[in-house]
Amino acid sequence: MPAIDREEKVITCNFLYYGPSQGGKTTNLSALYNFAVNKSRGNLVNLATQTDRTMFFDYLAIAFDILEDYKTIFNLYTVPGQLFYDATRKTILKTLPVVDGVVFVADSQIDRRDANIESLWNLQHNLQSNGLSIYNLPYVLQLNKRDLPNICTTEEMKRELLLKDEIVIEAVADKGIGVLETLRAVSKKTLQNFKQKHNVLVSG
Repeated sequence: MPAIDREEKVITCNFLYYGPSQGGKTTNLSALYNFAVNKSRGNLVNLATQTDRTMFFDYLAIAFDILEDYKTIFNLYTVPGQLFYDATRKTILKTLPVVDGVVFVADSQIDRRDANIESLWNLQHNLQSNGLSIYNLPYVLQLNKRDLPNICTTEEMKRELLLKDEIVIEAVADKGIGVLETLRAVSKKTLQNFKQKHNVLVSG
């Protein structure tokens, strides 16, 4: 559940971007960083290997005025996609104060089908290890790289990756397509749940 500071009028949400290696998690955060005006964003922290793959994590904070009288801060985190960094993923999940919502960034390329499925299983396993369940969290499935050749159809990916009634968004993250829609979807669901427990009006 998002943290609320009624005195400072600030609500903080932590969103986790998960998915296979080079599927577009870091690209999502980079696009959001470029979309946000300077005064509403923090620094984009990227700890990556020399091969430009995320080894530890990415982090971005963005502030919005979408709740009545409150500033809302979204802390966005990614974790490394390579399976041999599973210990790092577990450490990041343990150190987060709370996970308020999850975005799974799937790679649409046909040869990444197994990587998507394996990463999705790993997400569920690591959440369970921290006492969380994807079925109880706001969750969005993003189908990235829809502009490339040799990609799976949307229906094929849904059959393989859908877990519940989650929103599915097609994206081309390196062109900024679907990026804002993805963040909007996971944040809207999170804040709707928050509204049910707190006397705060959600706009939009």
